[in-house]
Amino acid sequence: MTTIENPMGTQPIKKLLMQLAIPAMIANVVNALYNIVDQIFIGQGVGYLGNAATNIAFPITTICLALGLMTGVGAASNFNLELGRKKVEKARRIAGTAVIQLIVMGIAVSLLVQIFLAPLMQLFGATDQIFDYAMEYSHITAYGIPFFLFSTGFNPLVRSDGRATFSMMAIIVGAVMNMILNPIFIFIFHMGIAGSAWATVLSQILSALLLFAYIPKFRSVKFQREDFIPHFKQVQAIAFLGLTSFIFQISALIVQIVSNNLLKTYGAMSIYGSEIPIAVGGIVAKVFVIFIALIIGMTQGVQPIVGYNYGAKHYLRVRQTIFLALKIGFALSFVTWAVFEIFPLQIIQLFGNGNDLYFEFGVRYLRYFMLFTLVNGVTILITTFFPAIGKAKTGAFLSLARQLLILLPMMLLMTYLFGVEGMMFATPVSDVISLVLCLYFFKRELHDIHTKEELLVAK
Repeated sequence: MTTIENPMGTQPIKKLLMQLAIPAMIANVVNALYNIVDQIFIGQGVGYLGNAATNIAFPITTICLALGLMTGVGAASNFNLELGRKKVEKARRIAGTAVIQLIVMGIAVSLLVQIFLAPLMQLFGATDQIFDYAMEYSHITAYGIPFFLFSTGFNPLVRSDGRATFSMMAIIVGAVMNMILNPIFIFIFHMGIAGSAWATVLSQILSALLLFAYIPKFRSVKFQREDFIPHFKQVQAIAFLGLTSFIFQISALIVQIVSNNLLKTYGAMSIYGSEIPIAVGGIVAKVFVIFIALIIGMTQGVQPIVGYNYGAKHYLRVRQTIFLALKIGFALSFVTWAVFEIFPLQIIQLFGNGNDLYFEFGVRYLRYFMLFTLVNGVTILITTFFPAIGKAKTGAFLSLARQLLILLPMMLLMTYLFGVEGMMFATPVSDVISLVLCLYFFKRELHDIHTKEELLVAK
């Protein structure tokens, strides 16, 4: 079987990275806007209790992201590594298995959420005032889980096929639909928080259908029917290289749940009460997701280039790609940090009205939470670099360390010492510790790559 020369190994790095990363960044930001748009319109139409409810419901989204990105990033990493090794049949089976895996997981998660919705809302930190809003919103959005999970997981595979622009447009079309339907359902049909939820579900269905229609249009491989019969070996390979993304999201899930409950408990002991800290924490987390979306988009542009060239033993291109990405990632981090620090009040005001205490807490929380955002881009890029070259254990450890071994204990310590305001300080302290740890492992890996390059030249 003849194959087309893969541009991952031949095109100039800068051009290739921009072609892959920019559409991925746009798609991710637009995807992140699903929750931002919901929160803005809910804040304007329902109030800050509605915003607090979407924060309580957000861990469900994180569960879907964990499973979707584990499958998508794991499949895409294997797909590019196998193409780099010229094992086209194996690459096909990986992608086909991922498609079926995403569909099955999406249906299973949707059913489980519907069955256990009430205890989940309690676990995620809902107060009496927030509970009914959270139940109504989550019950409806659960219908969209299979479509959201498929879109999240299949997108990296489309990008790995070199069609980053198509993957971007599939997400943008859905997001635009969400932005149009939200105000119609909330303000014209007066559906309240349920209107926002239905707007989200319908938009997720549209994006998923567009991406599903791409399956027969793959350029680097041509699928056969047997490729869509899942095999344990392929499932295992996908899970192994997707482990870093899974751990990152599951760790974030644990942090979200603990954060909500700490804000609820220590907020009740403060002048702010429980609802204001929970609402503000949700807004800040959603705003931060926009920055994360930019950096993850960069990593998704890096992943196929690094994966293919590492598999093909083009180590110079691997180093050139990651260093260029780190420079761009730091620049993006700096600009985002400046916006967060200069315009905190304006950002909080986007999400609806509140009293003086609400805006006072919101401005301080946003500024302190984002204090060291300028180093986060470097940390995330280094963490996701390892699974792209097949070293999932290192990437998984760094993800686990950032969220559970550093941030979580810091949150518990800071709230114990400073009350609800301690939540503001936990994140920046953790950011600095995580950066030092990531740089240590990255330096070791660069030395290993340089050694492999020297051995290759010596042969």
